[in-house]
Amino acid sequence: MDWHYLFLRVGIGSGICALLFLSQRFWYRSLWRVTAHWGRLWLRRAPRLAYVLLLAVMVVTLIRVAIMGHSSYTHRTSWATVLTGLWFFSALFGYLSVKTVHGLERIWRWSHAAAVKRLAATSANARQSGTPSEPSETVPDPGRRYFFRAATAAAGAAPFLTAMYGFAAERLNYQVRRVEIPIPNLPSALDGMQIVQLSDIHLSSYMSRAQVRRAVDMANDLGADLAVVTGDLITGPGDSIADCIEELGRLHAPLGVWGCNGNHEIYAHAEDEAFYLYAQAGMNLLRQSNAQIAFKGAQFNLIGVDYQREYNGRGQKQQMLADVEPIVRRDMPNILLSHNPNSFNRAAELGIELSLAGHTHGGQIQVEILDHRLSPARFISDYIAGLYRRPMFAPAPNERAGSVVSTSRKFTPESSPMASIYVNRGLGTVGAPVRLGVPPEISLIILRRAA
Repeated sequence: MDWHYLFLRVGIGSGICALLFLSQRFWYRSLWRVTAHWGRLWLRRAPRLAYVLLLAVMVVTLIRVAIMGHSSYTHRTSWATVLTGLWFFSALFGYLSVKTVHGLERIWRWSHAAAVKRLAATSANARQSGTPSEPSETVPDPGRRYFFRAATAAAGAAPFLTAMYGFAAERLNYQVRRVEIPIPNLPSALDGMQIVQLSDIHLSSYMSRAQVRRAVDMANDLGADLAVVTGDLITGPGDSIADCIEELGRLHAPLGVWGCNGNHEIYAHAEDEAFYLYAQAGMNLLRQSNAQIAFKGAQFNLIGVDYQREYNGRGQKQQMLADVEPIVRRDMPNILLSHNPNSFNRAAELGIELSLAGHTHGGQIQVEILDHRLSPARFISDYIAGLYRRPMFAPAPNERAGSVVSTSRKFTPESSPMASIYVNRGLGTVGAPVRLGVPPEISLIILRRAA
């Protein structure tokens, strides 16, 4: 085993656990201080006891979800999972925000004290030299205290209010994103062909069948020629993949409905079950396989793979799409369904013109600071959301992305053919049931001939 890889995983896990513990201790101590001056003993103890009991329930819920998925929960008790995700997310970021304000206050105090010392030293030197100087004294600044108290209160409350908005509003704000993608050597008959893509549904306590049905209806309304689903139908072993595929069975497109497995199908040991249920519903799940599909007299090669791991069980980096090269065609365009967008480098090297992926959820949370968009997804991929392009047949770099042409720029002809990947932001959530700045997405992809 690669010990550096193991230590990294242990370090990250330990850091997260430590932050969760410190955040819960902080909020409990805050509750203790607030209730310390309440008159009756039972008034002081009741909210503290209620907090401890609720926290115990949420910790048990978090452990059981992490270990067993949602298998021990029914729809009647899904509130426990929702409450757990919202609380730990809000409490952690509230704690970090308050500590940030406290840190800024300490820096201000240090700089203010240093300025006072310099002023006192200047006054002392002036007295020794006989030069008259203005008397100086340090007076407490009530404005400063009020400002930092208000800032602390705002920093503590903001994550809770933001999480509620992300849960109740933006998480359910399904949006259709239309994108035209230039494809090298695309037959004229395929120019304008439309593909609707769903990804990362995560049917669970956070995603009901009714919400999946609404997304399917929106996808059907687009009237695409081909429908694809790029993995993560569920979150854990206890989530019903049968229910999810039953809803997806309502998708309809002239060229059929095709899909691939994601990493959560692997976690739930549901890859084979998904293949069987897809077939029962009249859909097609591609697993290291391909199909030639005809459209208006032309053909394209549709390839699908199970989730592509970057590292093997020993923590060693391994080649992605290892068994795909024999099924890549040179006489027609290739479209790859691969849940993990980090397979794009290898796909472009193999000459696959278009990859469709998900996995990142766009980070679920995205903020813009000084013209830079910050997303947690950057920790797992350089292909976060939207369209990216890189030269075809170029060697796949060992690092994640290498040279990438982002989608935000208008397309201009390049000297060599360019492979493309579109990363769908997904429908569901993992961890906290919150989306901020990254609404759920239904993609409508339109193929265009590259100039």
